[in-house]
Amino acid sequence: MIRFILSDLRRLWAGSLVVVLLVALATALGVSVVLQERALRLGSARAADKFDLVIGAGGSETQLVLSSVFLQPSPLPLMPGEVLARLVADPRVDWAAPIGIGDSFSGYPIVGTTAVLAHSLSGGLAEGKVFAREGEAVIGSAVKLSLGGEIKPMHGLAEEGGETHTELVYHIAGRLRPTGTAWDRAILVPIQAVWHIHGMVAEEHATEGAEHDHQQAGAAHDAHEHHGEADPDAALDETWTADSPGLPAILVKPKTIADAYKLRQDYRSGNTVAVFPGEVLTNLYATLGDAKQILVAVAAGAQALVAASLVLVTVIHIGQRRRQIGALRAFGAPRGAIFGIVWLEFFFLVAVGIGLGFTFGYAAALTFSGMFSETSGIAMPVGFAREDAGLAALLLAFATLLATLPAVLAYRQSPAQALRA
Repeated sequence: MIRFILSDLRRLWAGSLVVVLLVALATALGVSVVLQERALRLGSARAADKFDLVIGAGGSETQLVLSSVFLQPSPLPLMPGEVLARLVADPRVDWAAPIGIGDSFSGYPIVGTTAVLAHSLSGGLAEGKVFAREGEAVIGSAVKLSLGGEIKPMHGLAEEGGETHTELVYHIAGRLRPTGTAWDRAILVPIQAVWHIHGMVAEEHATEGAEHDHQQAGAAHDAHEHHGEADPDAALDETWTADSPGLPAILVKPKTIADAYKLRQDYRSGNTVAVFPGEVLTNLYATLGDAKQILVAVAAGAQALVAASLVLVTVIHIGQRRRQIGALRAFGAPRGAIFGIVWLEFFFLVAVGIGLGFTFGYAAALTFSGMFSETSGIAMPVGFAREDAGLAALLLAFATLLATLPAVLAYRQSPAQALRA
């Protein structure tokens, strides 16, 4: 019987190929949606795990996390520099690192921060050293620049018409180890250098008050003319006072879990907001889950259309094979054998299509995840989980029922009617 089935499929290879491709493409659509959503969820969660607590000025918690953890370009309100000084002196804090964002170079975000964060983010450097002067920078593992190279910071993005700062040129001193986060595509520089080239110095902050806040958010590219020239050889002094310039965000490493919750409560009042990135992601996942349900429904609709097409193809196919089925019955083949041959042929084609669909879906998810990782720096783990076996079993069960239709049609045909057709 198996030899007969294989011979039959070779003879009807064009129709068989159409059935396999229809099933494969419909299956691949659903599989790729499931795998891509899971990869995005796992990748973003693992990226957020690197950061315990984020503190910023009052505003959108989601935007705070997207800007500070995932380095998405967006203006954030500034909080007083005294918040950083208070956090660094807090016995519940292991370390606190300021975040200054807004500049870029060759499409890579430039982040002003401290040597403490540069050390802690990836557990050390892959090569070189951490910046020790204002004119030095450390690059993420995915930044395609070389040690010793020059970085000319640009205010904003080139495609948005940003202006290149002329006050300071950074020299790459080290490269971080891979972290699987958006920071792999970041350029880390001393926060003091960011303050200087944007005209944000402690003396001005202490004396100008609200007017200085306007300078922080506005056109600070004329810092050289109004506030003096940045010194690339200036040694770093990572001590913070109440007169420190304002900051959009601070990354905090609490000493214990209990300390994390206490700090979060303490800084969720007044002019600041404190968030656990994981909590914010949970809310985003809920929205993402709704989008996934829509996409899954679209995929299910496509699969239903494919199933209907297969039913139509099956009816036509059985009609074309009436003489062959009649001849088999005339030569003594029992009804059960005819049923088995037709059922096995169709089930084999659908099962092959499902297998190819899982392969195509996996390949598509890998491709899209790779493209997303390339642009965002976030590692996107694509892989099958236990629940995917349930999806495969469900599709095979559907294939079992679908293959029954042509088998029943063939079973009910009498040899005399088939041979007269």
